[in-house]
Amino acid sequence: MIHPLSDVHTQSIGENTKIWQFSVVLKGARIGDNCNICAHTFIENDVTIGNNVTLKSGVYLWDGTIIHDNVFIGPNATFTNDKHPRSKQYPDNFPVITIEEGASIGANATILPGITIGRFAMVGAGAVVTKNVPEFSIVVGNPAKVIGKVEEYDQIS
Repeated sequence: MIHPLSDVHTQSIGENTKIWQFSVVLKGARIGDNCNICAHTFIENDVTIGNNVTLKSGVYLWDGTIIHDNVFIGPNATFTNDKHPRSKQYPDNFPVITIEEGASIGANATILPGITIGRFAMVGAGAVVTKNVPEFSIVVGNPAKVIGKVEEYDQIS
């Protein structure tokens, strides 16, 4: 389902994926099956989104972003892809942000360029992630620090 008030240019969208109003998806983006792309989102060309991903409102995914299966990205989470941004000056390629399987990113978290969020890790709301997050870790704060571990998929200790 692609809402008529969205602006979707890619043909690479999996089955049962929903893209809601006022979302923009560029031609080169790849989106898997059973995803929910909420209103007011932006997905650039060099972005890959796996299956069963939820992208809440206000999330913009820039070139060089890879989202694996079963990932949750909360409202207004911010992804960045340029370590030295300057107007009208672009790097030859962008550092890749990778969000591995089952990870969850809280509302208003900021993910810096080149970061990997490990499998089933949880990033707390408002965290500023400046370093890779190990799998099954819970991180919070600015800069984000590990405060705990996810013991099982649905249980947090």
